Amino acid sequence: MKGLGELERTVMEVLWAREDAGDQAATARDVSRALAGDRDLAHTTVMTVLDRLAKKGFLERERDGRAWRYRPVASREDYVTELMLGALNETGDRDAALAHFVRSVSEDEIDVIRQTLAGLTSKEPPT
Repeated sequence: MKGLGELERTVMEVLWAREDAGDQAATARDVSRALAGDRDLAHTTVMTVLDRLAKKGFLERERDGRAWRYRPVASREDYVTELMLGALNETGDRDAALAHFVRSVSEDEIDVIRQTLAGLTSKEPPT
């Protein structure tokens, strides 16, 4: 998955937050309104960014009258996972990069990693 530019990331954050809140897909006007307090963007700029994100495969869109409704193809967590895996693929020594990463996280994050690994290793192998 490709990376996002700053404005693309800002727009995606609006859409991910709407999804997290259980809201339906958003129009460009919905996104413009959500960004109005933080950024002074022209509505046409938001429309262009949404169109670009759809063409890049980050968003799916459907017609709603004359407008398009946009929703993320993947969750924020899926996106971040892809970024992390991409970074890991850039290193010549994945084991060293993983070890360095684990040494740099907090105790709480280590607990999450342990719990996740325990859940993976306790599952029955597929038959």
